[in-house]
Parts: sequence; C-alpha cells; structure tokens
Amino acid sequence: MTAKYYITTPIYYPNGEPHLGHVYTTLCADTLARYHRLVGDDTFFLTGTDEHGIKMVKTAADAGVPPRELADRNVAVFEAVWKELKVTNDDFIRTSSDRHKSAVQEIVRKLVASDDIYLGAYEGWYDEGQEEFVTETEAKAAEYKSTISGRPLVRYKEPTYFFRLKKYVPRVLWHIESHPHFIQPESRRNEVLSKLKAGVEDLSISRATLKWGIPLPHDPGHVLYVWIDALSNYITALGYGSGDDGRFRRYWPADLHLIGKEIMWFHTVYWPAMLFALGLEAPRQVFAHGWWTAGGRKMSKSLGNFIDLEKVRAAIGTYGQDTLRFYLLRAAPFGADLDWNDADLAKSHKELANVLGNCLNRILKMTKGVMSAAGASDPIDQHLAEMTEALPAKLADAYARNALQDCATLPIELARATNGYIDATSPFKLKDPAQFPRRDMILHLAARAVSRALAAMLPILPHKAAEGLAQLGVNVEGKTLAELFGELPAGQKFQAGQPLFPQVG
Repeated sequence: MTAKYYITTPIYYPNGEPHLGHVYTTLCADTLARYHRLVGDDTFFLTGTDEHGIKMVKTAADAGVPPRELADRNVAVFEAVWKELKVTNDDFIRTSSDRHKSAVQEIVRKLVASDDIYLGAYEGWYDEGQEEFVTETEAKAAEYKSTISGRPLVRYKEPTYFFRLKKYVPRVLWHIESHPHFIQPESRRNEVLSKLKAGVEDLSISRATLKWGIPLPHDPGHVLYVWIDALSNYITALGYGSGDDGRFRRYWPADLHLIGKEIMWFHTVYWPAMLFALGLEAPRQVFAHGWWTAGGRKMSKSLGNFIDLEKVRAAIGTYGQDTLRFYLLRAAPFGADLDWNDADLAKSHKELANVLGNCLNRILKMTKGVMSAAGASDPIDQHLAEMTEALPAKLADAYARNALQDCATLPIELARATNGYIDATSPFKLKDPAQFPRRDMILHLAARAVSRALAAMLPILPHKAAEGLAQLGVNVEGKTLAELFGELPAGQKFQAGQPLFPQVG
C-alpha cells in the first residue's frame, strides 16, 4: 500500500513581499515533498497566505488602500515567486477565499454546538505582531514589550468570544508527553511543556471592533480573529467542512507542519486543542526551524543586512537556484538558527563544483562515453563500495528525521570519497591492455557512486542533479528513487555536457 505524506508551510502574512525567511521555509518544505514523491509516497504539499488580522489592516491603512487590495497585490507576488523558484506545492490556500471562509464558519458552528465557544470579555495586554494575548506577569517580565519584535504591547478591552482551551489542556499535555516526536526539535518540546504546565487561559477568538475577517455565523457583529481562522487552513484546504472532504480523508492527519519557532506555541497547543474539540486527530509532527541572521546580526533594513527578495534573486543570478537550495540546507543543522554569509554561499557553490561536478566530469572523461563492466575487486575498493551501498538507507533515515543538513551532505561525502578513490587508484595511469580489467572495475565503481550521489541530491538540486544523471544516460522522469539507485548497466552510453556548476568570478 502506498504511504501518504502531507506537508505544510505556515501560511504567510502578505503585508509585505516574501523575504529570506519565507523562501527558506518554503524551499525546505519543497525538498521534503520532492523526496517523498521520489520514494513513491502519495504526497500533498500545501502553502498559502494568512490575510486577516490587525497587521493587515494597519499596513493597508498606511498604504492608503483597503486590506483586500493589499492582500491581492502581495499574494500575487508570493504565488509568482514560488513559481519562479520552481516550488512544487499542490495547493495554495488564501484565508480570504470563499472555500476557506465557509469551511471556517462550519468549524465555528461545530464548536458552538459543543459549547467549546462562549461569549465573555477580555482586558489585558496584546502583542499585535504575534497576534497573541500576554499575561500581566509575562508583560511585566518583558517590560511591556513584545518578546519577538520588541514593540510595545497594546492594552486591549472589549467583549470577545473564547475557545475553551483550558478544557483541552490535559489532553494536549498527554498527547505531547506520549508522542515524543510530535514536537521537534527536542528543545522546542521542552519549552512548550514548561509553558503549558505553568497554566493557560481560555483563548480569545473574536473581535467586535475589527471588520476585516470572517464573521462568526451565530453573531456577525464579531469577526473571527487569527488562530482558529489561520490554523484551520490545514484542513479547509483539504475540503474539511465543505461537503467534499475526499482529500481530507485521504491526507489528514498532516505528517509535518513545518514552521518558524516563533509560532510553535500556537501549532502545538491551540491547534491540537481545536482538533480534539472537533473530534479530529492531531498532526503527526510539528517541526520548528530556526531564525536567520545576516553577518552575525539580526536582519534589519536600517542595518542594511536584510535579505529581501532582491538579494535572494541576486544570489540566484550569480550561483543558480540549486546552489541557493543547497546553501540554505547546508548552512546549519535543521532546527538551529542560521546566519546568511556571502562567503559561505560562495563556498557552497565551490563545494558543489569541486566535489560533485568535478567527480562527474572526471568519470565521464575517463570512461570515454560508456559504462564499464564490473570485474574482480581489490581491498582498496571496499570503502567506496560500502559507502555507495549504505547511502540509500542513510538518506532515508536523514529524511525521516528531517535532518536536512545531513540530506544535503551525505551525497556530497560520497562524491568526495569517490574523488579520493580515483586519486588513490589512478585509473588514468592504467594504460597497458593487461590493466584494462582493473581500470574498468575502478571506473565502474566510481560511476555507480556518482550516479547514486546525484540521485540522492534530486530533492535538493532538482535541476542540476537531473542534468548530471542525464549525462550518465539516466532519465529521471517518472522514476522512483529506488529505481534511480539501481545499477548502471555495463555498456550504457554516457554523454558529457557542460559543467554542472560553472566557476563564478
């Protein structure tokens, strides 16, 4: 039976154009989706935009346009950029779309019917950037500023509907503790558990003073605010609450919600609680990656180190899309904070050129256009043969752990070992006909190794890896990774092409 794999990015605020943070999350998700398609999983990859809330209203007011106009303008940029970056998302959900709004209202009706939503009043501190209420204790400890943005908290008071979050806290706590891989990395899990055990209040879910949002079906004077609206996208995009829930039954629960660490709490506490209230399963895993800095400092437009879309495009213009993808995944262990460094980007390109690209070029030149036959092996062959055989299992383990840095480096290390093997065995020196069987065996092992390395890099280098495999006579179209990892048959024709990673500068 075919396994299914449902992966999501967070839905992004379109109060501005995409920047490095959006690109990073989306390309990481795209890499995971590409891998699961390659291994034959029934894969669904969702991204989209979160278009309601006070940030959109304020940004639109500053621009002198209605919130809908601002949303439409910036959403068009998000969609265009993902196409430009060859992102393979299967759907793009907008919270302002009719399909989402009607499904969310159905969700609210269910929660009202189960008495999980009630009318109350709220007075307290609010972090507008995070769309989050903050307790007096937390506000005082942070000097009444946002712990994320540093901006002043806002004092807020009005009637509001609440979701009975406290009712579901014991079950959420049990779920986190009994499913150790639900929250990753482990350090994030510990943060959530600590905060959860300190106690939570019911969740305010509506605004009477805000008009840009989804009206509550039983009280249209209130609009639904942020978290039920935004988090529900993961099921409304699948048709939940629409009467046509075939995709929902096929793909839910999500296998991975990939998010930034600043929204971990909402995804691991609010979201499972809402799902439990609806009688639904929690997602299988929520993984929070780290934040980007630039030159060792927090990115800031005033400092001139903000990596915006223009700088991302400039990097692609210099090095190509695949090098950018490799650099982003190579930069740090997945989940840790990362630092954008132009010199490291250049080093990543050189590593691809000097290790993977050079390995392929050397083999193509020495094989003279055809795959050689295997013969008797020598002890020196053993290490490379073992590395080549071990790569598929090691790669599968790395992807299962979402260890994207390992996913990027494992194939490179095989190519590096192949270069070392060629240096040690010197097949180019074996010119006596009596030495040809030995030369053929060396080139056979080397070609098989680089072929596997290229196949393993397809989720990360989808264009360059396919181009390299084509030079080895392998067409990747419609093939699974297991098929691509198969032996290169003796006699297969090779066709050398341009270097995969041309020198820059």
